Amino acid sequence: MSEQPSSPVDVTERPAPGRARRLRAALLRARQRAYATPLGRLGVKIAVAVTGTLVIAVGVVLLPLPGPGWVIILAGLALLAMEFAWARRLLHFTREQLLRWTRLVREGSWLVRVASVGGLLLVVGGALLLSLRMLA
Repeated sequence: MSEQPSSPVDVTERPAPGRARRLRAALLRARQRAYATPLGRLGVKIAVAVTGTLVIAVGVVLLPLPGPGWVIILAGLALLAMEFAWARRLLHFTREQLLRWTRLVREGSWLVRVASVGGLLLVVGGALLLSLRMLA
């Protein structure tokens, strides 16, 4: 007889305070019940895939507008990473690149810092200009 795969979430993590702890525990129990059957596992995967894809789509729509487009895209990727190994790898790669870029800016020469901040201001200014043109 084959062994059932365990839930990808560790239920022994540090609990959150009060009501949040009870809600999290209830959600983890529901997820474990869903993982008890193959159809339940498929349902969880489909729900996570649809939700993560919708969150990423909202982030992509918000990219040209001033706002947290990239943050929303990364949140959608984090949702997908809950169930899919390729999304976990992509999220890990993205985090590593972001850390590498921050280290480069923090430890780089003044020219690197000025160029980074200038580039960031150009991108934000361009997005603001585009959004103002779209609204006009």
